[in-house]
Order: sequence, then C-alpha cells, then structure tokens
Amino acid sequence: MAHGISSDQRAALAEKHRQTLAQSAGGTRRERLRLTALRLAGQRYRRRQPSADTLPRRILVIRPDHLGDLLFATPALHALRRRFPDASITALVGSWGVSVLSVNNDIDELLTCPFPGFTRQAKGSPVAPYSLLRSEARRLAALHFDLAIILRFDHWWGAWLAAEARVPRRIGYDVPSTSPFLTTAVSYVPGRHEVAQNMDLVMAEYGSSGSITDAGEPGKLRFPVSPADEETAGDLLRGKSADDRLLVAIHPGSGASVKRWRTEAWIALSRALIEQHGAQVVFTGSAGEAELIDPVVAALQENDSLAGSVCSLAGLTDLGTLAAVYRRCALVVGPDSGPLHLAVAVSTPTIHLYGPVDRRTFGPWGDPGRHVVLTSDWPCIPCNRLDWPDETLAEHGCVRDAMVDDVIAAAARLLA
Repeated sequence: MAHGISSDQRAALAEKHRQTLAQSAGGTRRERLRLTALRLAGQRYRRRQPSADTLPRRILVIRPDHLGDLLFATPALHALRRRFPDASITALVGSWGVSVLSVNNDIDELLTCPFPGFTRQAKGSPVAPYSLLRSEARRLAALHFDLAIILRFDHWWGAWLAAEARVPRRIGYDVPSTSPFLTTAVSYVPGRHEVAQNMDLVMAEYGSSGSITDAGEPGKLRFPVSPADEETAGDLLRGKSADDRLLVAIHPGSGASVKRWRTEAWIALSRALIEQHGAQVVFTGSAGEAELIDPVVAALQENDSLAGSVCSLAGLTDLGTLAAVYRRCALVVGPDSGPLHLAVAVSTPTIHLYGPVDRRTFGPWGDPGRHVVLTSDWPCIPCNRLDWPDETLAEHGCVRDAMVDDVIAAAARLLA
C-alpha cells in the first residue's frame, strides 16, 4: 500500500482513467468538424515546392511553447545554423519564450506572437484565433521567408500561418491537422524524443552536412549563462548564506497540478539531503509558487539543526539568474518542468519525477547516468493528459506516490 491506496485500488483507478481517455480518443464532434475544415482550408495553398537545390536565405522557425519545449528546440536550431551558416534565421515564439532564446547565438532575430492556446489565459472570442492568423500572416509575408519549420507536431495554427504568409517551403509533421498546410510532412514517431524529432525536421529534404552536429556533444540543450547572471546568482546565494556549501536545488512547481509531489515528501527529502550529505537546500520557483515552497521551508526551519541549511529563492530569479544558480548546484530535483530541463542545459545532474507525460518523448535529454527519471507504479503511466479536474487529483497519484526512499537513493548516487 502507498499513501493509503492499495495496489488493487490503484489498478481500479488506472482502469477508470483509461476508460475516460478512450471515450475521448476519437475527439469531440467539434474537433472532428475542425479537422475537416482544416483539410479543406489546406487545399487553397500551393503544395508544389522549389527545388531542394535552392538553399534557403530567410528561415522562419515556429515554436509556440514554453521553457522546456523551447530548450528542446535548441539542438535543432544549432543544427540549422551549422547547415545554413549564411542564412538569416528568425524564431517566432510567444512573449513568454523571449528570455529562453534571446541568449541563443544560433538565431538572428526573435519575433513574438500571442499564440492561441499557449498564453495560459482565459479563452476569448472563438473567431479571435483566425483574425490573429490573418494579421500575423500579413506581417510575416512582408518579411519574405523562403522556408518555415513548424517544430510542434500538432501546431496546425502555426502551419496555417506559414501557408497564409506565402512561405514557399513549409516543413512540419505528418499529422492530420497540420499536414494540409505543409509542402513537406515528416513522420511523427510516438515514443521518439522531441529533440530527435525536431532534428528530423531540420534534416528533411536538405539532409545533413559533415558539420551539422558538434563533435563530442551532438544535440546538447543550449542556454548560455552570462557573467552578469553568474554575479547576480552569487550575490543572491551569499545573501542567503548559501554560497560556500554543497548546493542542492529543489524546484517543486510544475505547470500542471497533477505533476506535483507531496509537501511531506519534499520535507523528508530535504532532511535527508541535509543530514546525510551536509547539503544546503535551495528552493526555486516563481513568486506564485511560493505557496508550494513556504510550507516546506517553514517545517524545516522549525528544527534548529536544519534551519540554517534551507532557503527559498521563490520569486527572486529571472531565467538567466536561475540558470546560473543551477550551474552552481551539485544536483537539481523536481517534477517534470521547464526549470529541470534548464538544469540539464547547464550540465547539472538532475532527478526528474515523471507521471502523466511520456518520458520517452519529453524526458531529460542527456546522459541517463546524470539525469535520472523516477516515477510511481501506477499502471496507467503515461496517460499524456494534464488537465484532469482539480477535484479528481486525489485519484491521480502517478507523481504523488513516487517513493521518497527512491529519490534519496538516486540523490546519494549522483552526489557520491
């Protein structure tokens, strides 16, 4: 039994979850109608493409996602730059993605777009996404791109945008909602890692050259840390009296509630890190995630022997400073989230708690000896659904029931 739920109860709940997913597998009537409409809309656009012998001069890369998925795109961006060193490469991202790619040396320009469905705000008018598509297409058409790469597999809106902007060559994934707008559709392989699939798009048609990947570390996630960020991180940690000890960062937050671990589990892990390894435990997160962090820190600080070995940086770091903090750490622990992938990008060992998301596709991209994935024994893993209603979260223990002892043991191996 784990946390009051027997294995039989877990199996019954897992079967209930599978049935719920199966009922929605065919999509709603609205979704089926939209797919038909997308297929019809795609017929408007010219599918015949220029010769592959004509190298692109202006390349548009579209990625609407947030931190982790943008970091997953950086190896493909690097490969694209090495393949086409003289081309101008523009990345179209949400305003939330600027801090991720503004430090990336492989792109020449960043443009922003409030991509429908990715703003993490309430939905507006049902016609707003299509009005936005037309206005954004006019803007992009004036820039005369000759190649667009849509890096998200199901981003039909981005594929349609590239077609409406009259980009002559459009590469993306061969999925029903997106392929009507593409000139080249590349197979999307379930279970293949997102980084590798993004690389497939870069390789499409043009193929690779001898220099498309770096010797020694092909496909590494990229996030350069500036000297200014290093200095800010050092000052911040010194202000918390946490700059001269073994640092372990814990990032308990995640974009979906179903991905989160238990408060008492973070307390037990922190205690073990302090008592067994003499670690200084540094909690990281946004200002909004302080509600997850503060109870853990408060519980630890009630113990005089632990109080001086734990601190919170919630709300105190921008992305560059967070990367610099992680680079100073011996280990970063947390659920599946963008900041954990940031730690991977700066080459710090990590422990990731996974549940609903398929680790094969979205797990850490790096040496599995340095980046460990742990989960529970729920038989419905992965369901790839993150929007379970809050009132049902007690039934979804895929991350919550991950065993503290397993995380402590993994930390001991990585800190040895």
